[in-house]
Amino acid sequence: MINLLQLDLLSLRLLVLAAESENLTKAADGAHMTVSAASKRLAELERITDCTLFVRLPRGLQLTPAGRGLAEHARHILESAQRMAHDASDFSNGVRGHVRLFANTSAVIQFLPGDLNTFLAANPHVRIGMEEALSDMTIQAVADGRADIGIFADNVPAPDLEIRPYRHDRLVVLVPQNHPLAGKPRVSFVDTLDYDYVALNQGSSLLNRISSAAANAGKLLKVRIQVSSFDGICRMIDAGLGIGILPLGSVQPGLLERSLAAIPLEDPWAARTLFVGVAQGARLSPEAANLFNYLASVEPQTP
Repeated sequence: MINLLQLDLLSLRLLVLAAESENLTKAADGAHMTVSAASKRLAELERITDCTLFVRLPRGLQLTPAGRGLAEHARHILESAQRMAHDASDFSNGVRGHVRLFANTSAVIQFLPGDLNTFLAANPHVRIGMEEALSDMTIQAVADGRADIGIFADNVPAPDLEIRPYRHDRLVVLVPQNHPLAGKPRVSFVDTLDYDYVALNQGSSLLNRISSAAANAGKLLKVRIQVSSFDGICRMIDAGLGIGILPLGSVQPGLLERSLAAIPLEDPWAARTLFVGVAQGARLSPEAANLFNYLASVEPQTP
């Protein structure tokens, strides 16, 4: 059994640098030490762990399976130590608590900037660490404890979470202003399936929603281009590369005035609910509980 007290952060950082560069000289430079000192530290780390971490080659280092595994552990330890240092700095400056929030793109683009600004104005001693993620990744992060709170779409199952409605949004078909659909007051999703689509990357709840709707209609969604952001979809549509489906609140008003048209979808599934959730039975900090209750009580917009 390894005596953890024999491990130090500098040696772990050196291990990570050596694993990334596979070069002792570069690793030593990154750790601001001599090559001989770096070599001694890595050898001592191998002695402490009783594992061969590298194969020394004439032109560099080659990671062993043990080296790859322990380097990954070292990264997590260093990240935790960095977060600890940031937290200590925050606490010394009057911050009373941290909340880890994961949220899908729809929430980040449309609602969270204003909602978090209001919350933090009333709770200035709270620090919120927010990460944008796909809905299923958000749910998993909450379930396994990497996030205190998650915001996600209503078509992604969250059986292990306590969930409440957060916000409503409305999906529209986005087309160039010279497109055949542009003049319609509303449109059925089925009527859009003859056209090429610009869509989000695989795994997004929005792509899953419209792909399922196409399958239920007995048709294929003709995806021409996939991008990673709503802004990317808008740019591709603006360039005439297809049409797309987005929440209306995610489209910049200037684009609608200048070059694009947003047509309401008449299908019932186009009215969505975003949920906010925490792990069932979780012991939330007072700050996380306050944020959860606040997000769950924000006045929902009319779908």
